[in-house]
Parts: sequence; C-alpha cells; structure tokens
Amino acid sequence: MTRLLVVGGGIAGTGAALALHKAGLDVAVYEAHPGSAEDIGAFLTLASNGMRALAEVDASAAVTSIGFPLTSMRVLDDTGAEAARMPLGEAGTAHLRYRCVRRGDLNSALQAEVTRRGIGIRHGTRLVSVDEGPDGVTAHFADGTTATGDLLIGADGLNSTVRRLVTPDARPDHAGQQVFYGYTREAPAAGEPETITMVRGSSVAFGYAVSPEGETYWFARVAAEPLAADEIEHGTPAHWRDLLLPLLRKDTTPAADLVEATADDLMVTNASELPTTTWRSGRTLLIGDAAHAASPATGQGASMALEDAVVLAKSLRDAPDTDAALARYETLRRPRVEHNITVSGNISRGTHAPSGPGPRGASANRPGDEELLRQLDWDTDLWRPAS
Repeated sequence: MTRLLVVGGGIAGTGAALALHKAGLDVAVYEAHPGSAEDIGAFLTLASNGMRALAEVDASAAVTSIGFPLTSMRVLDDTGAEAARMPLGEAGTAHLRYRCVRRGDLNSALQAEVTRRGIGIRHGTRLVSVDEGPDGVTAHFADGTTATGDLLIGADGLNSTVRRLVTPDARPDHAGQQVFYGYTREAPAAGEPETITMVRGSSVAFGYAVSPEGETYWFARVAAEPLAADEIEHGTPAHWRDLLLPLLRKDTTPAADLVEATADDLMVTNASELPTTTWRSGRTLLIGDAAHAASPATGQGASMALEDAVVLAKSLRDAPDTDAALARYETLRRPRVEHNITVSGNISRGTHAPSGPGPRGASANRPGDEELLRQLDWDTDLWRPAS
C-alpha cells in the first residue's frame, strides 16, 4: 500500500494521519471546513486510554500544552452532599492523566502536529463522491479537485459524507437527551483543582470542572426529544438558560448558580448514536464517529477515535496484506466500541446508572486491561497472538 486518503481533519482524522505516518505509510488529510473543524464550542475530556493512544504516536506534548488535567472525580447527590470521590484513570502518570480540552483547541493542536510532521492537510475540500477501481479509489471534491489512493479512510464524524456514500441506509439516532455546554468566569468558587464534579440531579445529569485560570466548564444532559435543527441554530443563550434553570432549581446543588452565571458561552446539541453499521466497502473504511458514534454519556468518543487510529495503523503495518489488515482491525475494534455505544446509550436513556465518567467493563482503560495495552503498544505486533 502506498497512498492513504483521510477524509476529515478532526480528532479521528488527524489521529489516524499521525499513526499512519509513524507506521511509514504515505497519508494525506482532506478537511471540508476552511478552519480547524466544526463543533468548536463544546469541550470534552480525553480519558487515559485516549491519552495513551496519543503517547503511542508521540503526540502527548501537543495535547498537554492545552486544556488542563483531571486527576479525581467527586459525585454529589441532589442535595449537594458528596456521595463519592475517586481518582481518575492513570492519574499518577502526568501524560496519561484525563485532560479537559475545548474541542476546537484539540482540533487545532492535532492539525498543527500533522503539519509539523510534513503530512499534507488540505482545508476547504468537501467530498462529493467516491469512485473505486481495481487499482485504487478516487475522491472527488466540491472545488473540482480529485485525489487517488489505495485506501480511503472516512473520519468525517457523526454526519459522515463518506458513510452516506458507501452505506446510505446507516443514519445516527437520537440517544434520548439534549446536551448543554457552557463556560463562565463569574460563578462562585464551586470546584476543586484537577477535579471533575458529577451531580446526580433529580432530572438533570450535570458535571463541571474549574480550569487553573478560574473558568468553570460545565455540561448538562436532559432527557428530552431532539431539538429541531432550526431551533438549535436560532436559539439564544438566554433561551437555553430558561430551559435549564427550572429543572436545576429543583435541587440544592451548585448547578443552577453555574448556569445562571453563564452569559453568552452557552450552546446545545442533541445526543446522538450510530447503531451497528458496515465499516468497510471495498477500498473505503470508516473510523471514529463516522463508524461507531456513542452518546456523550461515557465521555469516550474522542478517546475511542484515537484508539482506532493506533490499531488501524498497526494493523496495516503488521498484516501481510490490506484485506487481512482491515479484517484484523475490525475484529479487534468492533466488540469494544459497540460495548461503549450500548453502555453510553443506556446511561443516556436512564436504564443504567453511571458510577463516573467513562464507560464500564471492557470499554474502560483500567489497570489490568492487558489486551487494550497490548493493542495500543506501538512495539507489539498485532498479527502475532498474545503470548
């Protein structure tokens, strides 16, 4: 294999580019947006498994230079009383600590790292069609340009154009919640350093963390029907506050005061998930949210995408041919990501009570998860059985 085309310059696409480049493959990235990428307002947490994937492609420094670490979690009940406290992930290892980052900052940091390594990345290239032949696959872009390679990797997110072209019947579903994000510097001190606080409210799942600069990052997940696209586009921060505050005022927690102190930095989206779908069609492969989007309840979307990147690159590096590599990749990844989709969806719908951020069972990067560590370890050959 000599040439790989990555469609999508977000977390999955840049992570894949970094990993494939480290594996010695020729890769180029094509991003539809003229800037860093879409969805720049929301924030996310990279869990220890995502940070480990970044470390395996030598990209830790690019991400630890932004955002702030989270080393512990506390849980409050609906009265504001502390119900639990625990360490997060691999808190004892600096570059593997959970990290809270704005999505736009993470996209920019990873794209800058891609550029620094000499990997081509073209902005403003919106994919419109894909043609496949016996010797390669060609991507056609809205500006009239084309690119041809041996494999096209669709890393273009929840509303993937690549997925629509290769598996048109696969569409995201509503996961049962509306998700609000906000930032404020005006709230009373309610957090602790390097700690995320999860609030188990009577009708709203709420979480917040305070940056070293004193800015509170918060989210709220509300069980509700999906908001119409027009309502999201034209909704104002005042409107979103008016929706949230009556629900939060039912409880005696810091949540309502944090939302009330938030001015214009407030946004909303619908929680979505992608049911089981086909990941591969000929010379086209889907990764990240384009292949296996989960609701945000487990906070694992970005970390799972980065795991995809490392396992895909190692599979292509180690397998005897492309077909074998992609089959191996899917065998390794599908059970893990589908478990995360199920767990996260159950939390969003209220059928499974979370015990903290991140998925349970096989989807968590816990001490003792030797198989995940083996898959991510860059020096381990994925084609050889575990010893």
